[in-house]
Amino acid sequence: MGIERLSVDSHFFDELGADSMVMARFCARVRKRGEVPPVSMKDIYRHTSVRSLAAALAGAAPAPTAAAPAPPPDPVLPGSTARYILCGTLQFVAFLAYSYLTALATTRGYDWVSSGQGLAAVYGRAVAFGGAYFIGLCVFPVVAKWILIGRWKPGEFPVWSLAYLRFWIVKSLVHTNPMVLFVGSPLYVLYLRALGARIGRQVTILTRTVPVCTDLLTVGAGTVVRKDAFLLCYRAHAGCIQAGPVTLGRDVFIGERTVLDIDTSMGDGAQLGHTSALHSGQAVPAGERWHGSPAGRTELNYLRVAPAVCGGVRRCAFAVFTLLKTVLVTVPLTLVGLYVLLNDLPLLEGAGAQSPTSCAFYLDTLLLSAVLFFGFVVAGLGVLFTVPRLTRLVIEPGRTYPLYGARYAMHRTAARMTNLKFFIWLFGDSSYIVHYLTCLGYDLSQVEQTGSNFGGAVQHESPYLSAVGSGTMIADGLSIMNADYSSTSFRVSRTSIGARNFLGNFIAYPPEGRTGNNVLLATKAMVPLDGEIREDVGLLGSPCFEIPRTVERDTRFEGLRAEEELRHRLRAKNRHNLHTMGIFLLLRWLDFFVLTALALAAIGRDDAFGQLLDTVLLVAGLGFTAVYFAIVERWLTRLRPLRPRVCSIYDPYFWRHERLWKVPDTHFAVFNGTPFKNVLWRLLGVRLGKRVFDDGCYLTERTLITIGDDCVLNAGSKLQCHSQEDGTFKSDHIVLGAHCTIGVGALVHYGVAMGESAVLAADSFLMKGEDVPAHAHWGGNPATATRAPAGHSPRTPGPRRLDVVAAAHRRQQGGIRPASPVRHQGNDEKVKSP
Repeated sequence: MGIERLSVDSHFFDELGADSMVMARFCARVRKRGEVPPVSMKDIYRHTSVRSLAAALAGAAPAPTAAAPAPPPDPVLPGSTARYILCGTLQFVAFLAYSYLTALATTRGYDWVSSGQGLAAVYGRAVAFGGAYFIGLCVFPVVAKWILIGRWKPGEFPVWSLAYLRFWIVKSLVHTNPMVLFVGSPLYVLYLRALGARIGRQVTILTRTVPVCTDLLTVGAGTVVRKDAFLLCYRAHAGCIQAGPVTLGRDVFIGERTVLDIDTSMGDGAQLGHTSALHSGQAVPAGERWHGSPAGRTELNYLRVAPAVCGGVRRCAFAVFTLLKTVLVTVPLTLVGLYVLLNDLPLLEGAGAQSPTSCAFYLDTLLLSAVLFFGFVVAGLGVLFTVPRLTRLVIEPGRTYPLYGARYAMHRTAARMTNLKFFIWLFGDSSYIVHYLTCLGYDLSQVEQTGSNFGGAVQHESPYLSAVGSGTMIADGLSIMNADYSSTSFRVSRTSIGARNFLGNFIAYPPEGRTGNNVLLATKAMVPLDGEIREDVGLLGSPCFEIPRTVERDTRFEGLRAEEELRHRLRAKNRHNLHTMGIFLLLRWLDFFVLTALALAAIGRDDAFGQLLDTVLLVAGLGFTAVYFAIVERWLTRLRPLRPRVCSIYDPYFWRHERLWKVPDTHFAVFNGTPFKNVLWRLLGVRLGKRVFDDGCYLTERTLITIGDDCVLNAGSKLQCHSQEDGTFKSDHIVLGAHCTIGVGALVHYGVAMGESAVLAADSFLMKGEDVPAHAHWGGNPATATRAPAGHSPRTPGPRRLDVVAAAHRRQQGGIRPASPVRHQGNDEKVKSP
C-alpha cells in the first residue's frame, strides 16, 4: 500500500483504499512465503483486515517450502514444427476439396434451376434442387463422421497429428451443418442421434455449441439443456486432445452458461444451475441440485416451470413442419430471389459476360453492393422494430405453454430476429445503443446517459420483457433470461435489473434475480436466486459472495461526472462514437464490395475451370476479409499504440481504445484449430510463441497479450486485458508462459501472469493481477490453486508416452533458448516471457 505503519484492524478497502489488483499482488507475495499459509482473493474479501485474516488462517497449513519436493508436472508432448506445418497444409487441402465440391454442386444446380421457363418452373426446380442440396449438406457430415472416425472412444491423441486432422475435419463439418440452425427443435436431437449420441425421449437441447465426440454423450429422457452450455465431450490439454464421456440421467436440468468437462455425470433428476461448471471427475448424485464453479450442493430449485402436455405426435408434427418450411419455402425462395436478382435486375443483366477488367464491372458492383448493404441496414431496422412485436399479442407473460407449438415457434423466431449481432455491434459502446434497445422494446426507465450504458454484446429472449434501471452500466456479454424451460413447456417472464448497477462481462441474469439497486456484479458472477434482495454491495464468484460495492481508487474520476463537465465530455464522446460508427460501416461495406466483386467474377462459367475459379475466389474472399481487418486494426494501433492505463471513460484514450472493439471478428471462428489462426493473431499484434493450439479463444487487446510456445487455448475461453467498472477503464498486459492450458469457457483478466505449464480449469475466472506459478493447477470462480486432477486411464500417460516425452526433452536439452525478462506492467515482479 506504500504506507509505513498501519493498524492490524484497518479495513483493506474502506480505510486503506486498496483495490482488487493491489490485493491480488499481496496474495501472490504471500504464496511465495513458505512460513505463511497461502491466501486467495476469496479470503481477502471475507476477512478484510490483517487481524481477521490471520485469525481465519491460523489453523491452515503453511505453504510448501522451497526445500519440499514439488509435485511432478504434467508430461507435455513436445511440439513438432514439421508436424504442425504438415497438419496445416492438409487442413488447407481438405478445405479446398470441400469448397470445390460445394461450388460444383451449387453452380450445376443453379444453372439447372435458372434454365426453367417462367417463375413457376424456376420455383419447381428450386424446390427439387434446394431440397436435395439441403439434405446433402445435412447428411454429408454424418457420413464423413462414420467413415473417418467410426465410434468415438475415450482416449487422447496429440494435436497436429493425423488423428487430430480427422478430428478437425469432423468437428468442422459437424459445426457447419445446417442442422445447427434447428437448435431447440426435435430435428436437432435427431441429428445428434445420427452422429452417435445416446439421447432419450422428450429431450430439449437449446445450446448451439454442438458436441463433437457425440458417441460419448448420453442424455436421459426428459432432460433439458439451456442455451450457451458446453457439452463438447472433448478438451485440449497439455498438447493433446482428450475425449471423455458426459453422462446425463433422466429428467436432468442443465442451466444457462454452464460447462460440463469430460468425465462428468449427473444422476436422474439432478440439476446444475446457471453459470456453473462440473470439472473433470465430478458426479452429481441422483436427485441433488448443484451450482457454482466448480459446482457444489445447493437446495435451490432451478426447474421453475410446470410441465405441459407435449407428446411424441406434437414433436413429430413440429419437426415435419419445420423441415417442410425449409425445403418448400426458405431454400426455394432464396434461389428464386437470386434468380430474379441476376436476371431481372437491369443492373446485373449480363453480369457474367462482363470482364472483371472493365470499369463497368466495378461500377455495377459498387452500386449493387451499396444498395444491398445499406438497404439491409435501413430495411433491417424497420423489420426488427415492428414484426417481432406480433408475439406480444399471442404470448402472455407468466403463462405456461407447451413446447413445439405455434407460440413456441413465434417466441424462438422473435428471439433470433431481435438478437442480430450486426446491430448490437454497430450501436454498442455508444449512446446510440440506448435508442436502439428502446425501439426494440426494452424498458430503460428514465435513461441516465453515460455514453457506455451497454457494451457491444447483449442478448435476450424477449426485448419486451427486459427492463434496466436508471444509471445502470452493462459490459459485454449480458444474457437476459426472459424464459424458463422444461422438457415439455416454456414460460416467459419479465426480467428487471435495478438502478445504479454495474454488470461486468458475461452475466446471465434470470427473471428471479435477487439483486436491487446499486449492486456491482463482477465478471462471470452468478446472480443469486434466494435470500434477501442484495443492495449497495458487490457480488463476485459462482456461487457469489459479497465484496465492496466500490473502493476509493475507483472514485478518482468522480469530478468528471459533475453536471456541466459530464455534459461537455458526453457530447465529445458522442461525436467520436458517431465517427467510429461511420468509419466502420464504410470499412465493412468496402469488404462487402470486394466479396461481391469476387462472386460476380465467377458468374457465367459452368465448366470445370468455372468451378475451380469459384473455389479459388471463395478462399480468396475469406483470406481477404481476415487480412483486410487485420490491417485496419494494426493501422489503428500503430497510430495510437495500446498501453496499460487507468482512466475515465470520458478520456479520449478510452474512446480510441474502444474503437478497436468495432473491428469485425466474426471470421475468426473459421480458423479455429488451425495454424492459420496463429498467423491471424500475429497479424493483429499478439506476441505469440510457436505451435500454439487455439480451439476458439477470444483475445480482446491483442497487442497487450504474450502467449508462449505450445500453449493450449480451449473453445469459449477468453483473454481480456481490460475492465470498465463504473466508468473507470483499466487495462494491463496478460502473459502466458510456455505450455499453459486455458480450459473450456475460462476467462483470464488483465494484469495476469501464468508460469510455464500452468493450467486453468474449465469455466474458471482468473482475476486481475493474479500470478500463477509454473506447473500450478488453478480453477474455480474466482480461481484459486487446486490439486491436479487425479489421473485415470484414458488420460494417464503410459510408459510409452513418458519415454517419448523424456527422449524429446533430452534431444532439446542443448537447444533451449534462454528466456528474456519482460517487465510486467503495473507489477514490480519480473515475468519470464517464452
